[in-house]
Amino acid sequence: MTTLLLTGATGLVGSRLLPRLADAGFACRALVRRDVALPDGVTALRGDLDDPDSLPSAVAGVDAVVHLAALFRTDDEDAIWRANLDGTRHLVDAVTAHAPDARVVMASTGNVYDATAAWPSRETDTCSPTLAYPASKLAAEGVLRDSGLTWSILRLPFVYGDGDGHLASMPRLAPRFGLHPAHTYSVAHHRDVAAIVRLALTGAADGRIVNLTDDAPVTVWEMAELAGEPVEPSAAPLEHPWAGRMDGSLARELGFRPTVPTIRAAAAEGIL
Repeated sequence: MTTLLLTGATGLVGSRLLPRLADAGFACRALVRRDVALPDGVTALRGDLDDPDSLPSAVAGVDAVVHLAALFRTDDEDAIWRANLDGTRHLVDAVTAHAPDARVVMASTGNVYDATAAWPSRETDTCSPTLAYPASKLAAEGVLRDSGLTWSILRLPFVYGDGDGHLASMPRLAPRFGLHPAHTYSVAHHRDVAAIVRLALTGAADGRIVNLTDDAPVTVWEMAELAGEPVEPSAAPLEHPWAGRMDGSLARELGFRPTVPTIRAAAAEGIL
């Protein structure tokens, strides 16, 4: 049985990924800063990525690490860099010293790609993010890639489902960030985050950066409609039509197939 450590286990993605990994037969440890409710059979290990001394006992003896922990819902850019870059460095150092044979699967973001892209962004495209969150995640990717460990990096799109509230936030996010109703995003359901993480844990993505997408990108208009709060329509030109879009060809080549192919399929199944 594969023993793995999950960081970010209580977050939007982690809290939905952890039970799926446990149900798939992994012996799961969760790095937590305080007492929290966890799925049956999951071992809670007290620790903090900001405290390097707390990490050796968490990683000792693991076969894999799934690194989801990240900070982005804040205007404190220094905190974002500490959590996302320094925290990743502390984790990598601990794995290198205490579990050097472990496979490390790190979640990153499609927001690292350039907003002015001329096509759906590919893993080989140059990235030059300017905002703190994607810039810190790109820097953290570099720390892992240069570590000498066995690694893979999964660039996640707009993740939704299981009643997580992310889709429901779109009607508020759209006016806040000036999103055009025709702006289109790559998306993926939590079920398929788990699917690609499980694939990466087999070694199929070792040494690779891999985009995750389902089979059909979706507009801001459609997401708001599905959330039950339509946004204002517009026929104005869309300035950067490929921003937020990722090419998912590599994941398919590695064997990934979305179990929730479209957001409409999720709606029909009742798993939004």
